[in-house]
Amino acid sequence: MSNEHNEAVEETVTEQEQAGQEAEAQAELQEDPRLSELAQQAEENQQRYLRVQADFDNFRRRTMKEKEELGQYASMKLIGQLLPVVDNFERAVAAASINGDYESLAKGVDMIFRQLEQTLQQEGLQAMNVVGEPFNPEFHQAIMTVESEEHEEGIVVEEVQKGYVLKDKVLRPAMVKVSG
Repeated sequence: MSNEHNEAVEETVTEQEQAGQEAEAQAELQEDPRLSELAQQAEENQQRYLRVQADFDNFRRRTMKEKEELGQYASMKLIGQLLPVVDNFERAVAAASINGDYESLAKGVDMIFRQLEQTLQQEGLQAMNVVGEPFNPEFHQAIMTVESEEHEEGIVVEEVQKGYVLKDKVLRPAMVKVSG
């Protein structure tokens, strides 16, 4: 029983020492105004840090949400610009089926195609002009090598499928035949 009694006395002494140390620290703070001022600044800085951290977390969540929404609706503007083209196609097909005037249909489809090209160009899409240019694997996809007396080796002779550049990036390389 004396062991337990000694342990209890030691715990009480330890608690009293801690309380005394805390009281001394408080007394020091009260005695030295610089320490009190520094403690206040430390508390203010801690609060500022916590606010900035919360603001940053909110900013991160908000930008992630905006990024998701942008991904979902990125094509909304372009599709809105293409709807008049779709409307014109519907009108042309309806008029051709009623009248049977296929010459007018061909003219209408040509006009609609130009309208579509113009809309895509406004969005930054440009067709590549490749015939007569030196072969460049960044812009061209060679599907065949042909003998040509008009062109020297490594020159694009024929375009099989158009290539397109969207602003500064290749959207689709041109499929070409290259002189060999």
